[in-house]
Amino acid sequence: MSIQPAATSKKEKGDSLLDLTLRPQQWNEYIGQERLKKNLKILIEAAKKRGDALEHVLLSGPAGLGKTSMAYLIAREMNTNIRVTSGPAIERVGDLASILTNLLPQDILFIDEAHRLNKLIEEVLYPAMESRTLDIVIGKGPSARIIQIELPPFTLIAATTRTGLLSSPLRSRFGGAFRLDFYSEEEIGKIITRSAKILGVNIKEEAVERLARSARFTPRAANRLLKRARDFAQISEKASIDDEIVRKTLELLEIDDSGLESMDRRILEIIIKKFGGGPVGLSALAAASAEEEDTIEEVYEPYLMQLGFIERTPRGRMATENAYRHLGFAVTQQKSLLS
Repeated sequence: MSIQPAATSKKEKGDSLLDLTLRPQQWNEYIGQERLKKNLKILIEAAKKRGDALEHVLLSGPAGLGKTSMAYLIAREMNTNIRVTSGPAIERVGDLASILTNLLPQDILFIDEAHRLNKLIEEVLYPAMESRTLDIVIGKGPSARIIQIELPPFTLIAATTRTGLLSSPLRSRFGGAFRLDFYSEEEIGKIITRSAKILGVNIKEEAVERLARSARFTPRAANRLLKRARDFAQISEKASIDDEIVRKTLELLEIDDSGLESMDRRILEIIIKKFGGGPVGLSALAAASAEEEDTIEEVYEPYLMQLGFIERTPRGRMATENAYRHLGFAVTQQKSLLS
């Protein structure tokens, strides 16, 4: 079951198709996450030998690290179908019941943004995951009755950027819980080189290195920047993507050599200028930057922390000395701004 946006532009559709094309189709094409792949291979091979469905799997980590690609790859390795939906899309118990009752034996149900499932849906999932039964309440009050439906053996793969928002009973029902880590620049470089071959574009080694430095340690960002560099090269009538093309592409996108976008820099500047370097609470930071709290916490903050530009303390977020230097502020300004 594939959930699509209600309205999608031609460009968005084209990028979505490209994203599907760039996804790895087998284990040796999936670059990075070696520890995770090793553990999953054991789970998959054991399930195959038993002739049973794979155990339920929880994939966590910041956005763009390949959780969805991993789910598709698991389905391919298990040689089974995958039904795709997301936490916000499952609004009613009837929605979940419709999905579960249409699964075939050993099918995989992939739920993205699982932390956004409402608690009622989670409670229905408990027996579905544990005993493969679906309990539906018919009616209300004294006349209410429960109908129990047997479900085929299936695998739930849930992806989340915020594991802490999943209830403990739900987390405990996953046979394998794995966290995806940020990629190294070398791994991102390999991903860019592979993607360039699939897209049929020539790219110079120095261009690969610059893109890898600016890709936020995530494959999704790397592929996005590669596609924009390809567009710029085509408009400039260049036969290949070189370092100059990448540099101009990043300038147009307002991305610096550390991969910081305009909002990244704005968040750091607000912490330094408006709040004297911090500490500042998330709600105050969101109000000052006119950005959603969830977006700051899930999209911008993980990368800024990975670079060592932000520290999270019990009192709030603080800009580090590295952040001051990167934005061109004297480190001594931290004390003067606080006074």
